[in-house]
Amino acid sequence: MDVKHIPLEKIHEQLGAKMVPFAGFLMPVRYSSDMEEHQTVRKGVGIFDVSHMGEFILKGEKAIDLIQKVSANDASVLHDGKVQYSYLPNDQGGVVDDLLIYQISPIEFMLVVNASNIEKDWNWIQSQNEFDDGVEMVNISDGTCLFAVQGPLAAQALQPLTNAKLDSMSYYTFEKTDFAGFPNVIVSATGYTGAGGFEIYVANEQAEAVWNAIMKAGEPYGIKPIGLGARDTLRLEMGYCLYGNDMDETVSPLEAGLGWVTKFTKPFINSENLQQQKNQGLTRKLVGFELIDRGIPRSHYELCDADGNRIGEVTSGTQSPTLGKGIGMGYVPTEYSKPGSTLFVKVRDRLLKAEVVKLPFVKK
Repeated sequence: MDVKHIPLEKIHEQLGAKMVPFAGFLMPVRYSSDMEEHQTVRKGVGIFDVSHMGEFILKGEKAIDLIQKVSANDASVLHDGKVQYSYLPNDQGGVVDDLLIYQISPIEFMLVVNASNIEKDWNWIQSQNEFDDGVEMVNISDGTCLFAVQGPLAAQALQPLTNAKLDSMSYYTFEKTDFAGFPNVIVSATGYTGAGGFEIYVANEQAEAVWNAIMKAGEPYGIKPIGLGARDTLRLEMGYCLYGNDMDETVSPLEAGLGWVTKFTKPFINSENLQQQKNQGLTRKLVGFELIDRGIPRSHYELCDADGNRIGEVTSGTQSPTLGKGIGMGYVPTEYSKPGSTLFVKVRDRLLKAEVVKLPFVKK
């Protein structure tokens, strides 16, 4: 399969990035070290180029009806300038993808989806569009770049570039505003790091100028480019799921901890079966755990009971730069899911003791 290229690939190479294939795209995984880049975002400000993500525009009188059908969350509570986290349930009990929904107007929405699922999501939503001329769908993914400027100093670093009052933007809201000399740029108070910050959507032809403007404005605050390696440790410290690791087409969203965005106050795809599962009770759950013994849990390592019997597997795991210990997530039977429960991670032939903890691992 041919690898796709993001528009600023050459800039990342010039900055010394190690480029690796990820989700079908050649992406910067690190520029210096994962540890240094992680701490830059936790304590200061960093910029990620995440232009591999997908963006769809849904317009029309029936756009909200299509979204309500394909999304488990209740989009009727949205208002202009509001963002909502949700997921697309499939009809087999699993998850097509998780996504963000932006309400631009009552008849126009932007959906932001995972890079690896752009084509799948597009085809799925189109296949569910029974509203004839009531919804126009436009895939703007190939023409859109996305920069995530994350960290406690993000608002200060970006403020000279826009008239929007960044400090007063509420979490999960956005504005269409001027930015770095360009009009109608979407700036949203969202992110995947738990460190605070903003995501900026620009047309490909504006991307280089906007990237350079952000890097220049961020100089006094020590801004650095950040790769996917640190993005993964940052999101895992917050207990954020990664599609393809912690959930997929075969995993129940209720088991994955997505009950909070599953709204049974309206019908949606497979809602009756998910309601039944909720009523019957779950047999397993996604949990977070910290290693008590020294070691690093990795994806697909076995999770065991005290006798060494397999009870699950690690879906995401790493050495937490903030906590200085191994952390991970995985699915276990519900009797092992309460905080304080003991698990063991099988690393080669050793059983490393771990404790189930309440997420997030690192408090905001």
